[in-house]
Amino acid sequence: MVILAILLVPGFMLDADLWRDMEPALADPGPVSHADLSRDSTIEAMARRALAEAPPTFVLAGFSMGGYVAREIVRQAPDRITALILIATSARGDDEVQAKRRAAIAAQGDVSAFKGLSTSAVASALHPGNAGRMDLITRIQAMGHRLGGEVFRRQSLLERRDERGELHAIRCPTIVIAGEQDKLRSRTEALELHQGLVGSAFEVIEKTGHMIPLEAPKDLAGVICRWLQQQGASR
Repeated sequence: MVILAILLVPGFMLDADLWRDMEPALADPGPVSHADLSRDSTIEAMARRALAEAPPTFVLAGFSMGGYVAREIVRQAPDRITALILIATSARGDDEVQAKRRAAIAAQGDVSAFKGLSTSAVASALHPGNAGRMDLITRIQAMGHRLGGEVFRRQSLLERRDERGELHAIRCPTIVIAGEQDKLRSRTEALELHQGLVGSAFEVIEKTGHMIPLEAPKDLAGVICRWLQQQGASR
């Protein structure tokens, strides 16, 4: 069996617990490591830190905001990435609403009043059938509490540029994975990624919203592992 190290990149106000239920399956072909997005203020710096702490070569998986970081990792070190997995993410830049929100947070300055992510905000990221699952909601909120107000401010102020015109430059084997009812990242955004990434695969995980690794960890791990096996066979 080919040993495949995998680096997992979380999303906004999330940590390694995002992947906990998937790790046993993902660790079967090789060791799993986690990118730390809590210490840097730009996507480029996050990518540099992840590369400095990553194995020499690895499979790369990015979730939501982590998808932006993952693509930057590929741009900085294309020869180190053996395969790319993009989950519930987009290549679009910030729109006017997001830019105004970022400006409002920048103007606040003080993060001492940070109380964590609200229950309603977290529930809106889930599939309607999971919106009442307090086990998922409290787990997501716990990640936000661990990261705290300073990280909330840094990650909220991140600038996301539009990458749609440069996706063709990414040449490693890639799969784009979308949630069936993702209210935060639309199916159109997922298809833009898929169509812009030459030769990429595309999968939709049923009965999920945005938080696919928590809502359907076994299904997501299954899709990833089967796809990685196919890449090994094709090589």
